[in-house]
Amino acid sequence: MSSCLNSLNQMPIGSLGIVKALTAKGFIYRRMLDLGLIYGTKVEALRRNSAGDLTAYQIRGAVIAFRLEEAEKVLVEQII
Repeated sequence: MSSCLNSLNQMPIGSLGIVKALTAKGFIYRRMLDLGLIYGTKVEALRRNSAGDLTAYQIRGAVIAFRLEEAEKVLVEQII
């Protein structure tokens, strides 16, 4: 397993990663915690819109979409 951390928006579609840190502040940080993005959570990148600024992720059994600027605030370790 690689120890290299990337932001969530850098994960290729179909890949799986584990949340290692959040760099967001304030409301966005709280929203991410409420959605289940805590240390150790598995996240799968499902699909990206045609403009590339919105991506859907599977997080704890739910499909949640993040904008590019939100997704770059989540650091993950890619495992697949």
